[in-house]
Order: sequence, then structure tokens, then C-alpha cells
Amino acid sequence: MQPPRPPRIKFCGITGLDDAKHAVEAGAWALGLILFAGSPRRCALPDAERIAATLRRQAEICGVFVNAPLDEVTGTADGVGLTMIQLHGDEGPAFCAEVARRTGAKVVKAARVRGGADIRALETFHTDLHLLDAHQPGRYGGTGETFDWELVHQRRTTIPFVLSGGLDPDNVAAAIAATQPYAVDTASGTEVRPGVKDPEKLRAFAAAVAGTVPAAVVEGGA
Repeated sequence: MQPPRPPRIKFCGITGLDDAKHAVEAGAWALGLILFAGSPRRCALPDAERIAATLRRQAEICGVFVNAPLDEVTGTADGVGLTMIQLHGDEGPAFCAEVARRTGAKVVKAARVRGGADIRALETFHTDLHLLDAHQPGRYGGTGETFDWELVHQRRTTIPFVLSGGLDPDNVAAAIAATQPYAVDTASGTEVRPGVKDPEKLRAFAAAVAGTVPAAVVEGGA
């Protein structure tokens, strides 16, 4: 029997190699590189390539896309060297399946959660992971807002999920206790400003996650 472990950590909104290295040193399982022009945390392709080339063997390199054309997603995944692809827009199940087929990368389908219907709608997506984020009209992630974590208990799928939405060093332990996720995701909660990480907040977030192991044992998670 393997010893229990805390949820994995995805540090998202990484825009440069130095921040990526700090995230890996703090214990990142995945580095989220936002490749969506509408985000203040957009990672330029040359920086994404540099991060992937340097750290691909130490963490998942996750490209985040929002309603991008299929050829753009697959071409970028190949050019950058992504090991994981997060689809954070209105992409459908067939699109997600084709991305997985063409790239061979793990696929994460994200939902912006307003209510139980958004949780249940994800059940039609047979991706490697689901990601649950807060909903704010006109914004695709990075809102700094949480959602009602009790809604997570309406999930009826065994696909592992990543909890996102307003997580920071102060609330992530409570979020884990409430939902028992496979992984947690933070962007704004570990920044100095959009796209620039605070190494102390990265370490504090990781320490808070690590401190949940006893709770995970009790709840039977991780």
C-alpha cells in the first residue's frame, strides 16, 4: 500500500523561465503556460519553448488554450513541446478527443462553475483530467474568485479533477479538505502581479498543500 500524498500542484500563469524554475523548486507537478491572447498572463511562444526545453523532465508543461482552432492547438503543442493541454473555452468532447489523438498529450477540460449543471456537463468529456474553475462573465480563468466547493460533490465521474479558482496559501487547505481533488491550481494567488510569481507565495502555497496529508488520510483522498 502506497503512503498517502497531498494533491499535486499546478502553478498557472507562468510567463518566464525564472518563475518556472521557482515553481518547480516549490514542488510543481505542472506548469501552466497560458497561450491565449486575451489573458494578462499570456506566455509568449519563445518563452514557452524555453520553459519546455528546460523543465519538461521535471514537470508537466501544460499549454492553456481558449477556443483556439484545432490546427493551432496541435501545431503549438508540437512546436513548444507540451506534455499537457488544457482547453478552457467552449470546446466540445469531439474536439478534445481529436486534440488527444493528434498530440499524444494529456488533455484537461476546464469548466467555469456556476452551478451543478456545469459540473454534470463535464461528464461527457472523457479527457485525462477535468478542471473546475470559478465563473465570471467574459473571463476565462484568473479571476481570483472561488466557487461553492460543495458543488464538487455532485460529480458522478471517476475522472480525476483539478480544483482551481481563487486558491491561495490561506485557503487551499480548506479547499482540499472540502473537495479532495487530484490536484490544485493557482495563478493569481501566488503572484506579485499578473504574470509575475512571488517565490515566497509559491513556497507558502506548496507548504499549505503538503500540510493537508493527515486530512487526506482521514477522508480517503489522494
